[in-house]
Amino acid sequence: MPLRLTALAAVLGLAACGSTAPGAAGPSDPVFVPGSAAPSVSASAVASPSAKASPSAAPAACGVFPANSVWRADVSKLPVHRSSGALVNSIGAGAHMHPDFGSGLWEGAPIGIPVTAIKPGQKTVKVSFEYAGESDKGPYPVPADAKVEGGRGSDGDRHVILYDAAGCKVYELFAAYPSGAGWRAGSGAIYDLRSNKLRPAGWTSADAAGLSIFAGLVRYDEVAAGRITHALRITVPRSRNTYLWPARHAASNSADANLPPMGLRLRLKASVDTSKMPKQARIIAEAMKKYGVIVADNGSPWYLSGAPDDRWSNDALRALKNLSGSNFEAVDTSGLMADKNSGAVRG
Repeated sequence: MPLRLTALAAVLGLAACGSTAPGAAGPSDPVFVPGSAAPSVSASAVASPSAKASPSAAPAACGVFPANSVWRADVSKLPVHRSSGALVNSIGAGAHMHPDFGSGLWEGAPIGIPVTAIKPGQKTVKVSFEYAGESDKGPYPVPADAKVEGGRGSDGDRHVILYDAAGCKVYELFAAYPSGAGWRAGSGAIYDLRSNKLRPAGWTSADAAGLSIFAGLVRYDEVAAGRITHALRITVPRSRNTYLWPARHAASNSADANLPPMGLRLRLKASVDTSKMPKQARIIAEAMKKYGVIVADNGSPWYLSGAPDDRWSNDALRALKNLSGSNFEAVDTSGLMADKNSGAVRG
């Protein structure tokens, strides 16, 4: 299938400031309540880190995959990958991390990949796919007002992420457009958040790596609860024509061994001092030390994916821009795998 590239957009538009056994999975996930960016809030507005979720919002019934999921594995003690230096250099050792999410609007749209909470009894619709052979047929419970990445008028990746708390599932679409009584999309995937089942080998998803986008998003409610308990999604400028478990799909024609494969896990080095970061940025940085980041798509270097929310402080998130590629190292996760067709870790 044709290679898909993430749109290169500086969404925040803010200047930068400046070998052991696999670890056990972290504690249960904080309650997830999808946030929204209020149209009246500017992209430079500051939200209080201690802001609480709306009491009227329905709490989630499930988290990000089971406790033994590779997404939730502690990788802080895993061995450094033998090619770590070359891999980091190819992504950009001198390039700075960019939080690709925030509060308010940028060019008229919320900043980040939005998540739409599915209400009980939501009617399902038919979705037609360009890459039907690698997409889950559905049907998909897409409401008429489903949030689209970049806004309804976007010509970018146009991800639509649907979170069904009652069914403990996420439905994810790439290049999604309303079409008659249904939708059309480039590709789509459905994930049972109580299962470690992976997509068939070689299949894409709504993401180039064949992984769940939802699983790797930075979400406000996790940070407000004081912890993130899973790996995070990043993009890289160029990738290799192969993939590493738990990824299922490659997105490149290059066999250059210095380029990162889809699914590569990296972590923020333990030596990086995060103690002086604002709270929101510090919690995210600490998660990158413990759970790491996963290469999920081609795009700008070290772009970190998250869901928009008007409670984010863009000033606090900007501190993550002080991190550069040289602050990261690739890790060898081969010791975690018990079954190449399952996302469950050993033990």
